[in-house]
Amino acid sequence: MSRSRRLAAPAITPRPPVIVALAVTAAGILAAALSGCAEPRSAPTDIPPRSDYAEVVSRLSRFIEHEMADKELPALSIALVEGPETVWAAGFGYADPVERIPASAATIYRVGSVSKLFTDLAVMQLVERGELDLDAPVTDYLPDFQPTSRFEGSPTIRQLTSHRSGLVREPPVGHYFDDTTPTLARTVASLNGTTLVYEPETRRKYSNAGIAVVGYVLETTRETPFAEYLKDAVLEPLGMDHSSFEPEPAIQEGLARAYMWGYDGRSFEAPTFQLGMSPAGSLYASVADLGKFMSALFAGGVGERGQLVSAETLEEMFTPQFAPADATTGSGIGFAVGSIEGRRSVGHGGAIYGFATDLIALPDEQLGAVSVTNMDVANTVVSRINNYALRLMLAAREGSPLPEPIVTEPVPADIAARISGTFATANGTLEMRIVDRGVARGDPGGELYAYLLGGKYRVRARGDTLVLDDRVGFGGFFRVDDGTLVARDGTRLERLPEEARPESSPARFAGLIGEYGWDYNTLFIYEDGNQLHALIEWIEIDPLTEVSADTFAFPNSGLYHGERLVFQRGPDGIATAVEAAGVLFTRREAGGEGDDTFTIRPIRPVDELRREALAATPPVEEGPFREPDLVEVQDLDPSIRYDIRYATTNNFMQDVFYASAHAYLQRPAAEALVRAQRRLAEDGYGLLIHDAYRPWHVTKMFWDATPEAGKIFVADPGNGSRHNRGAAVDLTLYDLATGEPVLMVGGYDEMSERSFPDYTGGTSLQRWHRELLRSAMEEQGFRVYEYEWWHFDYQDWAEYPILNLTFEELQAPVAP
Repeated sequence: MSRSRRLAAPAITPRPPVIVALAVTAAGILAAALSGCAEPRSAPTDIPPRSDYAEVVSRLSRFIEHEMADKELPALSIALVEGPETVWAAGFGYADPVERIPASAATIYRVGSVSKLFTDLAVMQLVERGELDLDAPVTDYLPDFQPTSRFEGSPTIRQLTSHRSGLVREPPVGHYFDDTTPTLARTVASLNGTTLVYEPETRRKYSNAGIAVVGYVLETTRETPFAEYLKDAVLEPLGMDHSSFEPEPAIQEGLARAYMWGYDGRSFEAPTFQLGMSPAGSLYASVADLGKFMSALFAGGVGERGQLVSAETLEEMFTPQFAPADATTGSGIGFAVGSIEGRRSVGHGGAIYGFATDLIALPDEQLGAVSVTNMDVANTVVSRINNYALRLMLAAREGSPLPEPIVTEPVPADIAARISGTFATANGTLEMRIVDRGVARGDPGGELYAYLLGGKYRVRARGDTLVLDDRVGFGGFFRVDDGTLVARDGTRLERLPEEARPESSPARFAGLIGEYGWDYNTLFIYEDGNQLHALIEWIEIDPLTEVSADTFAFPNSGLYHGERLVFQRGPDGIATAVEAAGVLFTRREAGGEGDDTFTIRPIRPVDELRREALAATPPVEEGPFREPDLVEVQDLDPSIRYDIRYATTNNFMQDVFYASAHAYLQRPAAEALVRAQRRLAEDGYGLLIHDAYRPWHVTKMFWDATPEAGKIFVADPGNGSRHNRGAAVDLTLYDLATGEPVLMVGGYDEMSERSFPDYTGGTSLQRWHRELLRSAMEEQGFRVYEYEWWHFDYQDWAEYPILNLTFEELQAPVAP
């Protein structure tokens, strides 16, 4: 049963922003979790550090604490193994921040693709016994498995386990996005409608579908449900009594609460549905149990309760497949093969809704580490923790000085300002941009981000070196020299001219741009540089190659290389769905399209809310405050235009809240707005104000009328709004030449993710206009609100009191 919440009526139209609603909840949850992650929480299930690893654990714990705080991870569990013994296992933070349940070595996590190792081990048991042939066509065991192929023969089990089968990444049914929980049989049957992407063995293509097929071979040949067979054949011999491929009651009770996030700033609780391709990613396990698994690897395949496979079989699994005989890296049977500090390493990572896992072992040294966190796609973090752990363990064993971890700090503001811009690299462009996370977070300023190779990465400093360092990436070291960037090899990156106003997006893309899929996993199609792009699985940005009017190809690298997107258009030319890599994503409705006004259905009648609000009293605050000096903005600059929505019915509540149309601001804010207007006029634009000073009783009406899903878009009257203080303004741009408002990615007062200042979608021109407005405003001391591109707060807002005067009261003559 899913723990993700769906909001009931009264609903926001045209769709309830479920993800947005959870953003506030998750932000509070993460704050609670981080407040408790400063030290590991010992529990009876934890394993204290063995004496010879005490200093290793001390240093490693400090690094874990640093990374959890820096990357905002709610919880992390870790186990270190030497030979047959787990020498330390513990949890940090909260496995359930809502209920404040500490993480421990016994906390259950979904470990994603680490599951594949267990599926492949079960296959190798049968290979050892001569009951399966690794190199026989899989059709020998599944005669009905017949995906379309222009190549001879059928993929083999060896090819499937080493991702050399040429099969699609995801099955059409039971794929990573499918929350209907289909059977394994139905999932595998759906592959008959697919076509092999590559000729088997010719190119590595990671395929969850391929491991689903392997698991189905087990299920059919053993005549036992897959999860049941894996428990008896693999988990039980290993002594993994608290692990399962099914969410049994005991598993659900101990399962960590997990969280998702996106580049645009959203965060929400992860869904918990089961995958149809269970063999590829549905294992639930604790780090304590995974420690037993690594011990079995070091014991030549002997588990806690008996022999699992032979040492020779493990060695075959550790050998790169379809590679030269002397290859030391590559894909083994299940295991990824590499090296750490010159020692052979084997392991696997895992990423599944809200969880990130890394398991890595040094079989020749009999050392291993496994780390899991309940934050989505934070695999870089857990991998770095494991790598540091193994380096510490190696040094401790050899009596060498213990290494220090690589930690980073914020980039100084002056350096960030100097290198903001776009640079040419050998692999394309590198854009350095300061991203302000918004006034709601209380940050003193923005952070530097790099946009590179289809990703967005936070930039940090380590001494005089810049490092990409966040949940999804680490590396890309640069130095700053005289306002430009210098790569590690000494290459100076050429600074490109500042981006000019982009051209309008090609008309043929208009019906394709938008959002598709599910709340928990949305596919974004947008235009950038006259090229269509896809943002898929929240973090992968793919420039698409146009094959025909409705068919586009994924790039030759990334998650879905070799596969295509095919759009399905309605009679009006607007795409109703897109089949991306064989998965059907239907178009999602969005609010405020074009000139349409986003609306809600108020929780209670507006007249009733108005009576209550007018009778209520604003909160009392401690002073001292500056004397209000509200001025009409147009009195300072008539070229600033008005479209005061709340003086009309053209607003999100479809009612009138102001008796007349005015825009008042405290004088310093109004004068700063005039300076922004003059700056924008140089580019041919002016400011169009929708709202400025707002009486407190109107804020209360908005809050009381709005369903819970939209609360982040309205201010809590218990704290007062910055609009109430006369220091906030809602506005957009208009074209000075035509007088027409500029079309942005999302509309004013739209309660959806499209309102986020860093929302990815839309067109280049729309995003350029949004950034132009933001830049002009922030140059004059305003800061954007993190959920609304149109809302700006002036820097001195806290110096003014909450006001509840109507516009007419402000205009009344002052008594002598």
